[in-house]
Amino acid sequence: MKSMTTQEVQEYIKNNPEASLIDVRETEEVAAGKIPGAVNIPLGLLEFRLPDIDKSKEHIMICRSGNRSGMASRLLEDRGYNVINMDGGMMNWEGDTE
Repeated sequence: MKSMTTQEVQEYIKNNPEASLIDVRETEEVAAGKIPGAVNIPLGLLEFRLPDIDKSKEHIMICRSGNRSGMASRLLEDRGYNVINMDGGMMNWEGDTE
């Protein structure tokens, strides 16, 4: 599984403003702040939302600490998606939030 630190993701987003970010935290967690442009798909709903995720794109998976996004990354990788797990999650995120 590919992964990036929060700092690497911040740089990646700056250079790729169209980057696909999927935040797998629960809705109430996301309400406290998310990375601008991230789409919230709670981990428990991810399998049901697979048709909504573009297989031709690379997706950065985000959660609170990196554990749930790691599970989401494995689930998507097993189904042929190109994903990157954000290590450290939002606990280590120092960039903008909305």
